Amino acid sequence: MATKEVRDVDPYAAVESLRAALTEAGIVLPSLRVDAASPDLKLVELGRIHADVADRLATALRRGGLE
Repeated sequence: MATKEVRDVDPYAAVESLRAALTEAGIVLPSLRVDAASPDLKLVELGRIHADVADRLATALRRGGLE
C-alpha cells in the first residue's frame, strides 16, 4: 500500500468543508467538530452516528457525493 503525503490543513477549515459537503449529500453528523483535546495533532472528531446515516454516507462516497 502506498503512503500518502500528509498536508498541513487547518482543522477548523476541514470541519467546515466536510460539513458543507455532507450537507450537499443530505447527511448531518451532529458531533462533527475539531478535537480540542489534542490541538497539535489537528484531529477531527466525527462522532457516533446511526446505522442509516453510515449507510447513506457510504452510498454518497461510492457515488462520488452525487446523489
